[in-house]
This record gives sequence, C-alpha cells and structure tokens, in this order.
Amino acid sequence: MLSHLRPAIVMIVLFTALLGLAYPLAITGVAQLVMADKANGSLIERDGKVIGSSLIGQNFASDRYFHGRPSATTAPDPADSSKTIDVPYNASNSMGSNLGPTSKKLVDRVNASIETEFAAGRIDVVAADAATTSGSGLDPHISPQFALAQVPAIAKARNLPQGKVRALVEEQVEERFAGFIGEPRVNVFLLNLSLDELR
Repeated sequence: MLSHLRPAIVMIVLFTALLGLAYPLAITGVAQLVMADKANGSLIERDGKVIGSSLIGQNFASDRYFHGRPSATTAPDPADSSKTIDVPYNASNSMGSNLGPTSKKLVDRVNASIETEFAAGRIDVVAADAATTSGSGLDPHISPQFALAQVPAIAKARNLPQGKVRALVEEQVEERFAGFIGEPRVNVFLLNLSLDELR
C-alpha cells in the first residue's frame, strides 16, 4: 500500500512546489523586471498619493469633467443585504449587467442615460458608448466620438476655448493596437487629469 502512495505523495509535493510556488514566483519576478508599472496595477500618483489606476474607470459626475460610459457594477444594499444597489465603477464587483436586448430594465437604463446626457446639455450626438456599459463595468475608455461630443459642455463649464479642449481630446486618442486590433479610444481618467492641468 505504501509503495502505491509514495509516488502519488511525491508527485503532489513536486507539482505543488513547481506549479504552486516556483512558477508563480518566476512569472511575478519577470513581470516586475520587464513591466513593473503594469504588473503593479498601472497606478497613478499625484503628490505622493495614489489617486487611481489607468486601467479602472472612475465615476466623474461633475460637469467640469468628461464622463465615462455607464457602469453596471453593484454592491449590497446597506438597508437590505439580500438586495443590491447600483454603485458605478465598484472595482470590488466587476461585471456586466447580463441584461439581454429584450430586457425592460436595460432599455430603461439606456434611455435614462441618453436623457441625462441630453438634458444636461452635455452632448447633442449619442455615441453607442454614451448609453451602454462595458462587459466589466470598469472600462476607463470611451470612443473619440463620445469624448468630442462632450467638448462644448466641458469648455463652457471651465470657461475654456472649445478648440483647446478639442485639441486635448485629440492628443489623448489611443490608436488601434498594431494598427488593426481594437478601436481608437480615449482614457477618461487620463483625459480628466490632463484637463485639470490646462490653464
């Protein structure tokens, strides 16, 4: 019996050490050497304090900032833990809404997003990402069309020339990876940081 157990125990110990310890430590070490910033979460610091990550969107509600796309993330309701409430860009609960095209809740949310942006005078053209959430609910990127549609409202709120704000957006456009993968996009968090630096 022991002769049958010994190889199994040796293999468990060996593969646990190899795949559970050595491999993760080696990959972590390589990541720290090759791309430490990305391996550590692409954190953004100002005055020695972490203010966010370029990989995770934030909920900008002020008229002085560009708005990201809606977020479907939720959190437990403090009044009733068996229910959830909407908490935009809740990084501890990354997920999409899982609502299908026939869902009344989805249709109502999309219509409310459009009405909110129009009512606030923020946009006059609706880009798809102005009303729809990303799969993770945390995407910090929007389309250049959505960013440019917000330029007049941002310029007015900050008393800046529209041309200056438009140029800032155009500088922040990230092109397709390798020229053909993905779509052009603008990181709202980085765009708003640059906006605060405008004089």
